[in-house]
Amino acid sequence: MTFQAILHDANAIAIEVSGAGANLLLPVNSHPVEGPQAEEIRKWGADPALGHSLVNGLADSYRVIAFDYDAHNLSHPKPNTLTPDNVVRDILAVADAAGADRFAYYGYSWLGMIGLQLALRTDRLSALIMGGFPPIDGPYAELLPFFEAVHAQSGAQLKEGETNDPADPDNAKVTLSKDTTRQFVTLFQALQGFDDEAAQSRIKCPRLCFVGSLDEIDYGQKWGDVHVSLAAPIIDRREELEWLGWDVRVLEGLNHLQAMQASQVVPLIRSCLASAR
Repeated sequence: MTFQAILHDANAIAIEVSGAGANLLLPVNSHPVEGPQAEEIRKWGADPALGHSLVNGLADSYRVIAFDYDAHNLSHPKPNTLTPDNVVRDILAVADAAGADRFAYYGYSWLGMIGLQLALRTDRLSALIMGGFPPIDGPYAELLPFFEAVHAQSGAQLKEGETNDPADPDNAKVTLSKDTTRQFVTLFQALQGFDDEAAQSRIKCPRLCFVGSLDEIDYGQKWGDVHVSLAAPIIDRREELEWLGWDVRVLEGLNHLQAMQASQVVPLIRSCLASAR
């Protein structure tokens, strides 16, 4: 079943609903990516069928509401308006269009971070599953110079036959448009004053966070010269997170891309939603 939602920039996003049961919002592409784009995704170690696998792995038990927010922002960039408030407005618009008054939400990486913002702004969440981003001590300060560096170098052109090499990130070219990269500068500028530790008392729904134990990223001088720690805040403060109400899972030996695979994520989502009933 397909729907459309109108987002804060007045553009429509497609929504695909599969299965029956409790509502679960997934900001993913429910269709496998194919062709040259799929090969490019595989080259970087990611799975072009990830969203499809997540939906298929969950639709037998839940009403899965899939919307490809990443792709929408690539094709309809929001350079000056991609703020936490507006992203939450967009997610709630998707829930409204799909008829989901109450819903669980799963997001990974920056979309996992957005799940925390969602939990602070609505009482409609039945559960939050936050992957690949720590609920406390989040690297907001470190990610801003990274995205500023990406923005500064965006709009580059690859020569004929030239491709970016995953083994040589320091020489990669950013072919995304200036507007596309600017929206993430806008997002992280808006998050610079955010105190994620103080915000914990305002989260009321059942919640789970997970991370790969090797999820530590060093960006070289070209990319802001920062270390982005996604695993250490969760590992080092696990007891405190559990006391604050989080179910915490650390996936041993996995990095950022490995921990987001459907084989890891589907059991975690099922576990969280089963305990939230």
